[in-house]
Amino acid sequence: MYPDSLKNLIESFQNFPGIGEKTAERMAFSVLGFDEEKFAMLEENLQAVKDNIHPCEICNTLTDKDKCSICESTQRDKETICVVEDSKIVFLFERLGTYKGLYHVINGLISPLDDVNPEDIGLDKLLDRIKNKKIKEVILAFKPSVEGEITALYIKKILEGLDVIVSRLASGVPIGADMEYIDTLTLERALEDRKEIV
Repeated sequence: MYPDSLKNLIESFQNFPGIGEKTAERMAFSVLGFDEEKFAMLEENLQAVKDNIHPCEICNTLTDKDKCSICESTQRDKETICVVEDSKIVFLFERLGTYKGLYHVINGLISPLDDVNPEDIGLDKLLDRIKNKKIKEVILAFKPSVEGEITALYIKKILEGLDVIVSRLASGVPIGADMEYIDTLTLERALEDRKEIV
């Protein structure tokens, strides 16, 4: 029903996570309404991201330089590494502004059902950093899922014997959540991570 070029644009927008057909249509029609300047800026920004954004050579966080600003900083705690599954989590933590250590982005989480094995997620690079940079604490910041749990346990195992503390984020029941809608893994973790009321 749509002209081919418009149909192709709608299909391109549907490649984004969480974007269904209706939202993709709205986005495509929005682009059609852009003036020349706005359209040129969108085109330029898309090309710039494609050409310039790549993983930091040290921690794998997305950057437009050889080393990201976090790895280059002299103000960070160089003895602590927070391990995350993708760069979005790094940017989330940085917006919070409370964590002052380093990061390491692995290539996803171990998932035997999806044929993602330990050797597929780049743990050798993480292990080298921990051994060679006198890291004292490794914080595992993975989502509370089966894959997150498997990955955390595997990393804990390969770090055994090294003089390093391995910790993970506390997790539990979100404020305001209705208990009957909380998944069992979250409830289990909340029970395990319970704290004494003082």
